[in-house]
Amino acid sequence: MTTNAHPGMLALVGGAEWRDQCSFDVGLLTASGGTEVLVLPTAAAYEHPHRAVATAARHFEALGGQVRGLMVLGRTDAEEAEMAAVVRGARFIYLGGGSPLHLRSVLKDSKVWQALEEAWHDGAVVAGSSAGAMALCDPMIDPRGGALTLGLGLIEQVAVLPHANTWSPEKAHRTFSLAAGGLRIAAIDEQTALIRERDGTWRTEGAGNVRIFVDGKPADLDALNG
Repeated sequence: MTTNAHPGMLALVGGAEWRDQCSFDVGLLTASGGTEVLVLPTAAAYEHPHRAVATAARHFEALGGQVRGLMVLGRTDAEEAEMAAVVRGARFIYLGGGSPLHLRSVLKDSKVWQALEEAWHDGAVVAGSSAGAMALCDPMIDPRGGALTLGLGLIEQVAVLPHANTWSPEKAHRTFSLAAGGLRIAAIDEQTALIRERDGTWRTEGAGNVRIFVDGKPADLDALNG
């Protein structure tokens, strides 16, 4: 893997991506140094992935960008060298919402995932929304009941609870009760991003709020720097 003391910018979005109040997308596009956004609708493989790419295209075109959809929908796709090469060469990679469990099963230890890691460590911008944000972290919150499970691990010891403004209180309580060992949980509202800058510092932007918990207890944003 290509190593870099300062990987690219990372955005963990709480869901309802590619909408008007996602103000942070302008900064992400600028940080990429280009105009193309590579959208992987993997998590929406069974939920009209082409429609997800079209939504992203309309959104980014209004911001002066262009979207390229890469249909990595199953494990075979994720192991194709051609697909991996496209990801490796991208400067802005966006994982959309859908099923985090499907996303994880498709990308885990695949050629496409290795290419994404290499691109990020080489300075590319990476964003994930809802399922995309959940799976980028390890551990990952299981949306079926709020338990913790294995994620892809681009960011470790951080778990994302998306759609925090609509998430079931019962599932949230279970997640917090299982958190231990210094685990940090970021509860992110829709159309809101938790952004890791190239220097490793974190900030928030967007329509809603981001709340940080350590071992299930409220904490400051600075806790992510530990």
